[in-house]
Amino acid sequence: MVTLGPSGDVGNPDGLIPEELGFMCGIEIHQQLSSGKLHSRQDGLLYELNLKEIPNDWNRVRRKQRAARGEAGKIDTAAVFEQKRNRSFIYVQTPNSGLIELDEAPPLPLDPKALETTLQISAMFNATPAPHLQVMRKTVVDGSNTSGFQRTTLVATGGKFEVEGTEVGISVICLEEDSARKLGEQTNPEGQEVTYSLDRLGIPLVEIATDPDIISPEHAEAVSRYLGGRLRDTRSVRRGLGSIRQDLNVSIACGDRVEIKGCQDLEWIPRIIRIEMARQLHLFRLANELRAEQGYEPLPDDRRLDDEEDEARIRTLVEKILGGGITDITETLEGIETKMIASAIRSDHGIFAMPLEGLSGRLGSKKVGSDAIQPPRLGRELSGAAKRAGVKGIIHSDELPAYGIEENHVESIKRKLGTRKNDAFVLCIAPEWQARLSLDAVLARARMAYHRIPKEVRNVVLKKGQPADGTTMPLRPLPGGARMYPETDIPLAKIERESWLHAIESIPMESSERLDRLISTGLSSTQCEAILGAQLDDILYDCSSGYFHDLPPQKPQSVATALLDQTINEASKKAGVDASNFPMLSLLDAIHARDQDLITRDGVTTISSLHANYSDIHNMPLKQRIDWIRLQAEALGFVPADESIVSSIVDEVVLENMSLVDERGENSIGPLMGQVMKRLGGAADGKVVSHILKEKIRSTLKE
Repeated sequence: MVTLGPSGDVGNPDGLIPEELGFMCGIEIHQQLSSGKLHSRQDGLLYELNLKEIPNDWNRVRRKQRAARGEAGKIDTAAVFEQKRNRSFIYVQTPNSGLIELDEAPPLPLDPKALETTLQISAMFNATPAPHLQVMRKTVVDGSNTSGFQRTTLVATGGKFEVEGTEVGISVICLEEDSARKLGEQTNPEGQEVTYSLDRLGIPLVEIATDPDIISPEHAEAVSRYLGGRLRDTRSVRRGLGSIRQDLNVSIACGDRVEIKGCQDLEWIPRIIRIEMARQLHLFRLANELRAEQGYEPLPDDRRLDDEEDEARIRTLVEKILGGGITDITETLEGIETKMIASAIRSDHGIFAMPLEGLSGRLGSKKVGSDAIQPPRLGRELSGAAKRAGVKGIIHSDELPAYGIEENHVESIKRKLGTRKNDAFVLCIAPEWQARLSLDAVLARARMAYHRIPKEVRNVVLKKGQPADGTTMPLRPLPGGARMYPETDIPLAKIERESWLHAIESIPMESSERLDRLISTGLSSTQCEAILGAQLDDILYDCSSGYFHDLPPQKPQSVATALLDQTINEASKKAGVDASNFPMLSLLDAIHARDQDLITRDGVTTISSLHANYSDIHNMPLKQRIDWIRLQAEALGFVPADESIVSSIVDEVVLENMSLVDERGENSIGPLMGQVMKRLGGAADGKVVSHILKEKIRSTLKE
């Protein structure tokens, strides 16, 4: 009898009950920090350029990579696979990358600012700091690092936090360097050529890995949101697309641990997890169906009950059932007019086929369910295995006739391969070296169909940058311990007691606390949320409380208006500096002078830009700075006009435009305002002018 295992409809992932399936889940957060590069002190500026936009004069370096034995004398399985892909790499050297990024000079010790932030994060989550900091090399031979490894450092362990009433543990907090940014790839008869940009390589990442304490797919989303929010609370992390990445570690009792990357949109996390649960359940049931046909012992419902000797014996038997054997069938399919087949025949590609004994009807079709999700199927797993070798996909017999391959072609292929009634087959269109590598991967995955799912890293299938439907594809085998070994170029370091005490003392407030503090200043909720979103709340609160530099308490509304409108952007543009680097003291000194009626509202932008470029003034006491601003206002014509002068000019303008006043009444304020301000030459506050003008029009209409 076939053992179906735990209950649940794999065609309805939303209906699966996590606790009944032995659901386990942990999250890994990778957040870019806002400091410079981790081991080179290069600028952390990113150049968001595609391959066509890269300047021709930027240096390019070509490299090959191979797998090496780790400290334990073993070669990591993921590294072995990557080496088989026959790839070469081109690295574009950006202005913020040097000899260290090119792996032509030894790395520097950990960036102090990045380490400080990571210690602060560790304290924030009640983690225990590591006694020593040992930079490790993590083998990565997919080309994303010029050295063939990623540097990572364990900083703390054993933290915890609570989300929705459930405590979640933290296993490790690490500080590591980000990878190079992939620009593109192309396949040729000799192999694959992949191009990377080095602008991102070395950007510091804090990695937080939780324990498998997440109790549901929805809880996983909530945990991700909480972690991301607390990291942003530090005000030391990068923001924007790609600055934070969430990886999901998911398993059910009858499946095994799978790491899912590419979960950028947090709203998709529950669906991605549920589809993975359905996939694992489906493949478990399929394995037991295949075992039953051969008279093998079924897999237990819980992977912890597996008998390794039985699995090894069955593995040997399955290798005899699925023997493989790759055949060139290019000539067999000559004459097919479809673009895909015809272009392959005309190019240097060939069409190669491999039988899959006993798997006919087990691979599935691409039919979509009522919820627009493709149900789990073995064919998708085989296609994913092939794609890891760089091909676009495969064609298998369960989806034929299709793609211009008619029934007579199918029969010709079967005769060529010598398959029987219950046998399936797969086709791969690619250069011969790549087709053989792909089909070897397909064969290995087909043999796994008799066993529990493999531990692997999978990637969310994206379409135009967003998840297509929540399904995933295999990326590489799950790395093992063999990939880690010590970095010999960086000496062992110690976390000083003073550094850890400082981290504890500087734990940042949560966003809710910051919002309450802003509301207490009397600003509107809309302004408070905007100020908080721009991470300007500390400045506003300090200004309104008299804690900013030596300025007296400022009006919260005045500061908020200056921070939220275009004043700082216009001033920074005039000063010739980036808005993010504009000295806030320059703006706030000008606002203070305006509120003291020393300069006009129009003068704030110009004078603050001059203030920003006069570095000596920043160290002067308040009185001297204000005296300097007063002198600039007098020289540039930004001294506020006396109210008597304003009133006199308003009288003139109203008298000259009586017909307009009679016709429009108070609605004439708009056009008259422009005339008054023009005659004043900007030497007046707009609010003052508006008030005087409104009163004058009202009194005139009453006469």
